[in-house]
Amino acid sequence: MSARARILAWVLLVVLLALAGSLLATRTVLHNQLDQRLDNEIAHETGKLRAFLASPDARPAGQPATVEAVLGRHLERNLPEKYETFFSISDGAASRRSAIEPPVRLDTDPKFVAELSRATSPAYGTVTTAVGSARYGVVPVTIEGSPGRGALVIVEFVDHAAGEINDVVGVMAAMSGAALVLAGLIGWLVAGRILAPVREVRLAAEQIGETDLSRRIEVRGSDDVAALGRTFNTMLDRLESAFAGQRDFIDDAGHELRTPITIVRGHIELMGEDPEENAETRRLVLDELGRMQRIVDDLLVLAKSGNPGFLAPGETDLADLTVETLAKSRPLADRVWRLDAVAEVKVRADGQRLAQALLQLVSNAVRHTSPGEEIALGSEVTATTARLWVRDTGEGVPPDSRSRIFDRFKRGSNSSGDDGAGLGLAIVAAIAEAHGGRVLLDTVPGEGATFTMEIPVAEGADR
Repeated sequence: MSARARILAWVLLVVLLALAGSLLATRTVLHNQLDQRLDNEIAHETGKLRAFLASPDARPAGQPATVEAVLGRHLERNLPEKYETFFSISDGAASRRSAIEPPVRLDTDPKFVAELSRATSPAYGTVTTAVGSARYGVVPVTIEGSPGRGALVIVEFVDHAAGEINDVVGVMAAMSGAALVLAGLIGWLVAGRILAPVREVRLAAEQIGETDLSRRIEVRGSDDVAALGRTFNTMLDRLESAFAGQRDFIDDAGHELRTPITIVRGHIELMGEDPEENAETRRLVLDELGRMQRIVDDLLVLAKSGNPGFLAPGETDLADLTVETLAKSRPLADRVWRLDAVAEVKVRADGQRLAQALLQLVSNAVRHTSPGEEIALGSEVTATTARLWVRDTGEGVPPDSRSRIFDRFKRGSNSSGDDGAGLGLAIVAAIAEAHGGRVLLDTVPGEGATFTMEIPVAEGADR
């Protein structure tokens, strides 16, 4: 059974139970009200009889004053309502009956009449008849000065009167059935609309292949299901970006590693027995293996940059970081080393990763400067941002290279063959992004370049 059908089945079950409970409650309430009304009617007729017996109309002049005659005059004056009948008992036998024909004659039942004739005080009860149950009341009557005994019997036909209740319940049942059918149709349509984004998610998941992640879900509305669709689309965006980056990474890594492997293999295959030639081959092989090791180490850094544990944040003194990085950089090359500015502030960051990024920028500056040219480091902090930079007066970055030099295995058009694998600036960008920041480039060809890392810091950092 589909999810749509299951939802509809549960909805219909709940509606059915609610309607059934409503019908049962309505029927019970109406029957209770009917019983109360019939009891009140019997009490009312009893009161009318007593009022009649106390009035002069019960014993008019010139008329017999026997019990049978008095009850007869009462029956003539008091007509029964629908679903009720009256009859009198005189000396143990049924005497007279109200003029309107009842649904069933109880005054012709000798056993019933004999039982009621023995009553010495008002009594009430229920009897089963051919038309269902009936409630009755018997009121004994005696007339002062008259030797006979009698009684008035008031009968209310319960099941006959309940026919109106059954009609009402029947109409309600028909309307409930129509409401159930309507609820089923509306539920089917609503369930279809609600589950449409879920169905699109399933279809999209089925259509996604290893090489095609372009499928997206059309999102409408702002409810939870629409939010699910947007979340799924966002996930697909991340997956597509990750897979595209993975493909480019594998292609570039394979290209970069293929060259040193080919060189190593070629020299080993051509090795002879000449000691000098073998020594030179050994030197070349070790040099290529070292370059491969650097590429692998850089690849590992980039691979870890997307993991939660890539950074180990702690309290980092930017002044110490800047000065120590400059001290480590001086032995790298014969350059004019300067300190532009020092931020006397402590921020929460991974100091080792920031130092690694600065040294990568310093190494890049060394490769693109000549002896005697200037390389400077600096740091500063604004209200919410920490800035660390490396500035040089070298050849700068050509315009055609500025948009790609932070990509993996990409070099500037002015790079020489020994400028590395093209991973240094990618590592710098990854470290800055891991801190929630970015790397900016300010350069003029022939006049040098300034690489600046901007990372956010918490307000109120220690100054």
